[in-house]
Amino acid sequence: MSKSKFRYNPETLSYEKIERSPKKIFFMLLSYVVVVVVVGFAFMFTWLHFFPSAREKQLMDENKMLRSQYKNLNSRMKNVETVLGDLADKDNNIYRMVFESEPIPDAVRNGGFGGVNRYAELEAIPNMELVVETNKRIDVLTKKLYIQSLSFDTIVDLAKNKQEMLLHIPSIQPLKTYKYVSGFGTRMHPIYKTLRTHSGIDLVAPSGTKIYATGDAVVKSADFERGYGKTVVLDHGYKYQSMYAHCSELLVRKGQKVKRGEVIALVGNTGVSTGSHLHYEIIKSGQKVNPINYFLNDLSANEFEEIRQISIQPNQSFD
Repeated sequence: MSKSKFRYNPETLSYEKIERSPKKIFFMLLSYVVVVVVVGFAFMFTWLHFFPSAREKQLMDENKMLRSQYKNLNSRMKNVETVLGDLADKDNNIYRMVFESEPIPDAVRNGGFGGVNRYAELEAIPNMELVVETNKRIDVLTKKLYIQSLSFDTIVDLAKNKQEMLLHIPSIQPLKTYKYVSGFGTRMHPIYKTLRTHSGIDLVAPSGTKIYATGDAVVKSADFERGYGKTVVLDHGYKYQSMYAHCSELLVRKGQKVKRGEVIALVGNTGVSTGSHLHYEIIKSGQKVNPINYFLNDLSANEFEEIRQISIQPNQSFD
């Protein structure tokens, strides 16, 4: 039996019974229900959000791991893209230049995929942006690798048809042992202390170290040249020449034919020089080019990349 409720009336100084109409009782009950429902939803949201079930926790851990794996995959793809870019650069600027073949246009190497959207089904699924982006990068890499593979096939065919040319191109290191000092490009002159164009590379070695012809050639000159000291210039044909400067002794004469790997001079310190070293240049079609790009026959890919990184460091030349 429910208890009756009373309210004190200060005017009559007595307690009066509180009468509640059915409508008032209905709204009071409704407010209780609303409060209970709101509190219940708030409790459920808090519980589900901060206290996931074992299955939900497993799924969250799996999603976190998948995102981490996709992040690692994208990082690895970035490395592959860098290596592929280096290969494309060497392909266009070294290999094809050597065989006098036109480089592959960037529009062909970096062309996209036309026609139907290949990723429509994935894009229709929620939260698949990372998967779509990864698939797009893989497809682009696959196409670039295919184009590069075709290009190397072409280069192999060119090499087979130009074996005589390959013997003459200066493509080995002029010294067997040395310390790499200064590369091709703008360098600080050791005597004048001004920035000047360094048209070759400087390789430090003891005086008397043997210098080798880097390709089959005819000796264009073997004499003392101003600034360069005792110098040998070889004419390899096919628009190539190589120069060996600051020698201590010249072992060939003008007009003499030499083979790749034949000793032509000894390292020295003649001319404008600050120490015993070899200044080595390659001239292609009348233009001096970076000799590092022609150290093809002597170096592995890792060794080539290591010496290339050293060669681009800003430093002081020896001459």
